[in-house]
Parts: sequence; C-alpha cells; structure tokens
Amino acid sequence: MDEAEPRWFFANRVRIRLSQQVAGQMCVVESAGPPGDMAPLHLHRTDDEAWCLLEGEMSFFVGDNTPVRIQAGAVAFGPKGVPHTYRVEGEHDARWLAVCTPGDFGGFVLAASRPAEGLGLPPPGDPPSEQEVAAITALAAEHGIELLGPPGALP
Repeated sequence: MDEAEPRWFFANRVRIRLSQQVAGQMCVVESAGPPGDMAPLHLHRTDDEAWCLLEGEMSFFVGDNTPVRIQAGAVAFGPKGVPHTYRVEGEHDARWLAVCTPGDFGGFVLAASRPAEGLGLPPPGDPPSEQEVAAITALAAEHGIELLGPPGALP
C-alpha cells in the first residue's frame, strides 16, 4: 500500500505525507473535509497534535478552553491526554495538516481508511451501526486514541 495515495477516512479525504515508519518520531496527515465535518470527541494517549490550516476555516475545541476559530495559514494545538475535536466552518471545504508526535495517529488513519474511489471527498454515508462504532473504538484504542463521544459532543 502506498501511504501517499489518497484515502477516504470517514467524511475526509486524507493522505499520509510523512509516516511514523519513515520519520520514526512523527507523522503528517493531510486531510480535507466538508462544511460541518466534525470528528468524535477524543484524546490521544501518546500523540501531541498540531493542526495547520491550509484552506478554509475551522474551529478547534481543546479541553475546557474556549473554541479557537482559525483561517488558512493559522495553527492550533492539542496536547496528548486532553480531549479535543474540530469542526469545519463556513460554506467551503477545509484542508489541513495534522502533525502528530510520536505519530501513531498515522497508523490509525491507515487502518481505519480505504483507498479513495474518486478525486473528491467520500459521498455522505449512513451513521455507523453499533457494531461499527464498537469496531472503530477498539481500533482507535490499539493506536492510543480514546473516543469520548460522538461528533458534536464537546468538552
């Protein structure tokens, strides 16, 4: 599998730009998501995560802090062990880099995604079944990620 090939990761199109296997101490994941896209509330047990917004507008919810809304060119940070999520704001897709150290997040992305079937974002899908939620929760745990709530569940 070519890690740089585009993949569909839930509602996102992703590419592993730098893998932990190559760098040894970090990974860089490029993601694109549609307006309203929001990851489940989660925390990383081992990875610090910085986000660099390349296009669009996003809000980042980290711990109990007030959400940080950023535009292209800005950076936000989520330390390991602190619950966080994001939301794509506005009317346009967003594109960002997630830089994680030591980088196990990239392994989770590869394990939980599938090769992209087209050039754009994945088509909207049905909400996951209870079995799918259980499977992705277990897979996340294998990569040091604890899912704390559905998209929209804020700290």
